[in-house]
Amino acid sequence: MPDLMKVAKAELCELDAKFTKKINDGVATKVQFNPESLKVVFANQIEKPSGTGDQGGSQAGQFVGAGSTKLTAMLWFDVTQELGELGEKMKDVVDVRKLTQRVAYFITPKGRPEHDPKQYIPPAVRFSWGSFQFDGIMEGMEETIELFSAEGRPLRASVAITIARQEITTFAIDDMASLPPPGFKKRIGGAAGTTPKTQAPDGSNLQSLSAEQNADWQKVAAANGIENPRKLEAGQFIDFARTA
Repeated sequence: MPDLMKVAKAELCELDAKFTKKINDGVATKVQFNPESLKVVFANQIEKPSGTGDQGGSQAGQFVGAGSTKLTAMLWFDVTQELGELGEKMKDVVDVRKLTQRVAYFITPKGRPEHDPKQYIPPAVRFSWGSFQFDGIMEGMEETIELFSAEGRPLRASVAITIARQEITTFAIDDMASLPPPGFKKRIGGAAGTTPKTQAPDGSNLQSLSAEQNADWQKVAAANGIENPRKLEAGQFIDFARTA
């Protein structure tokens, strides 16, 4: 059997205060399940002119700030499923909060004695996923416990994060962004049975694979009879043309 494609996982890592290099490798963490989508918002600070005067009609606002860029994403963690690349570090985890606290590290303010011993600020963080990269400060984190064991132990959680940068930033895009995903063929239309099926790599989930194919993962799951879209069997064949 040919080698299966390894799906890139999104990762959070700490940067220095100037957003130039990675530091503290021990706190870097990969997600268990890739997000279904990412949302980036660009905003400028606009101030309306004061005073009424005698001029008629509307007056244009004035740009008064450097603007901001925000990234929002939803992450999922589930200790009842395979931990994937988290497995070696977290193989004995029975409480999902052991996983989510690795994300919470990036919103926890830290002292900066080299600048001011009384100054506390969250660490600079980089969210990267393949060729996508976003640097900033984690502005918000919302954790929802979605499943408990019979003993009341949290097993599954979703974590919504917001990372902000107080400037309009351009995307960091490397050469891999222009390359097609290895092992995949572009699909253009075609009835069921006329398009080659795709093998699921080890540790992959249907949401990320469907995103690669520009397909609705819920329809693909229903058409292929997939009961657990967050955990696919390695080598499992999926027909993305079947979206009945």
